[in-house]
Amino acid sequence: MKLAVVLFNLGGPDEPAAVRPFLENLFKDPAIISLPAILRLPLAKLIASRREIPARANYDLMGGASPLLGETQAQARALEAELAAQAPGVEAKAFIAMRYWKPFAAETAKAVADFAPDEIVLLPLYPQYSTTTTASSFKDWFAAYKGPGRWRGICCWPTAKGLVEAHAEAIRERWETAGRPDVRLLFSAHGLPQKVVDAGDPYRAQVEATAARVAALLPELADWRVSFQSRVGRLKWLTPATDEEIRRAGAEGKGVIISPIAFVSEHVETLVELDHEYAKLAREVGCAPYLRAATPGVRTPFIAELAQAALSAQARDGDIRPHSAWMCPAGLLKCACPRSHAP
Repeated sequence: MKLAVVLFNLGGPDEPAAVRPFLENLFKDPAIISLPAILRLPLAKLIASRREIPARANYDLMGGASPLLGETQAQARALEAELAAQAPGVEAKAFIAMRYWKPFAAETAKAVADFAPDEIVLLPLYPQYSTTTTASSFKDWFAAYKGPGRWRGICCWPTAKGLVEAHAEAIRERWETAGRPDVRLLFSAHGLPQKVVDAGDPYRAQVEATAARVAALLPELADWRVSFQSRVGRLKWLTPATDEEIRRAGAEGKGVIISPIAFVSEHVETLVELDHEYAKLAREVGCAPYLRAATPGVRTPFIAELAQAALSAQARDGDIRPHSAWMCPAGLLKCACPRSHAP
């Protein structure tokens, strides 16, 4: 039996010249800017032109390109090895479909079709579902893929055991390396406009669920909070903001350890925003020590969970459901699997 596991992620520019087209692809997505195409497309070009220079400066701090593809490729190879160990009778291959830069879904769809799988599992590397990430990637894939194979999709996995354990391991390692200081644990997630969540997007509820499960494994760090980063524009975004929480901790004479709870790979928002911009802010406001835990990457519990998610999904056909018995709270109607909602 041949199994294709398609890993969805956002993507990132692979050279300085790719920064502007990457930004255009991001902002022309109707899941990001919900305007008619006649308005959205020129607006995307305008925003990209204005943000290109500061964005390039950020990528320069990482050598001129995003490390996200390399990180995702390492996860894909580790996943293949784990699938071979867990299911030796399955010929499994992991593919990567990025949303806003190469490899795009169309390129990956051709590679999957050439592989001629019997089974396909669509596995977003966004543990917490959002219409702006997961839903957009699913839509992009379904428009691109016309090849063989029974498919099923995993919409979310915010409380999966391996994900939670990998985050807890990374936090504990960083904390112990620093000498186990008395710090506040901040679970920092990419923010969203408040209106997106108010419309029924389950992202915030799922981020908070992940954080609570991780915190339960870290009783030594009982002072913890969820916050949101990467706020842009004039809209009201999810609060509290991570920068505000750093200022709060500094005013209270406390340090922080930040866990990038919504990210499974290192990229611009961890390596630049957290490691440079917020570290500088922490120094300015007297928030010390300022520590940052790594993303799950290729940690053993995380990769084992991805393999388990892919293998357990094969019992289904042609639908999108959560992994690891997750159920969205009632009222979050933008979830991909409304029949999983708790009463």
